[in-house]
Amino acid sequence: MSTFLQVLITGLGRGAVYALLALGFVLIYKATEVINFAHASLALVGGYMVFVLEPHIGWFPAAIGGILCAGVLALIIERVLINNAKLAAHDSLAIMTIGLDTILFTEIIRRLGVSDNPNLFPSISPIKIGAVSIQGIYLASIITALILIGVFITIFRKTNWGTSMRAQSENKEAASLMGIRSGRVTASAWFIGGMLAGVAVLFVASPSFAGSGLSATTHSILLVAFPAVVIGGLSSIEGSIVGGVIVGLTNSFGEFYVDKLFATVAVYVVMVLVLFFKPSGLFGKVEQRRV
Repeated sequence: MSTFLQVLITGLGRGAVYALLALGFVLIYKATEVINFAHASLALVGGYMVFVLEPHIGWFPAAIGGILCAGVLALIIERVLINNAKLAAHDSLAIMTIGLDTILFTEIIRRLGVSDNPNLFPSISPIKIGAVSIQGIYLASIITALILIGVFITIFRKTNWGTSMRAQSENKEAASLMGIRSGRVTASAWFIGGMLAGVAVLFVASPSFAGSGLSATTHSILLVAFPAVVIGGLSSIEGSIVGGVIVGLTNSFGEFYVDKLFATVAVYVVMVLVLFFKPSGLFGKVEQRRV
């Protein structure tokens, strides 16, 4: 039983990180209807900034700097590229983010060079509760995700910004006619989405979480957020959180009871099954268009 609980908590810890990534991804999609394939590279850039800054200013200020850097980079992408090409088809913009992802990923890996896969999260000793030993990083990721997601949902539901975001995601033209400044809503969504990716990479680029520090493997792990988004529903905030948890649990149980390769494949098997029975995702809505 204690083993089961350990695997369960590990899955929830991983799921919390994937939920943060998926939440940022969905937020950007709701604001612009653009699938941001550069989301993993935004996180990678934030992680690289932590690696560069930490020796000079310490871990916590470096972590804040990395998170802000990921957010600012996302904001620049939106203001400089997405906003100027807003008349382009959404598919074209999505393909553009694939190009950005390739550029950013290649540049960060080139800069890392032969560095020894830097660990971005301080070492935390395992915490023992009864017969259950919990890895500190998973407990930290769960607490961090609960706080950030709780704050985000409160803002999303209780503030004018959240109302504007919801209105814009429902009908952009009608929201504009009601006086909602689309540019500000969209820019803030990209900034917050980028920052959430910057938080997630702190956990992913650690040996306790992924077996290695910041490296090309980090990018592959971050891409698992895409199945989380698809499982939950591309346009659902709640779905992104549930999708992240499902992916984390699937990965954790698959890795423990079978092996690491199966764990990776199992996530995509779950995604395919969900799409087969519910094409719009667990919480997604089927969009109906009148001809």
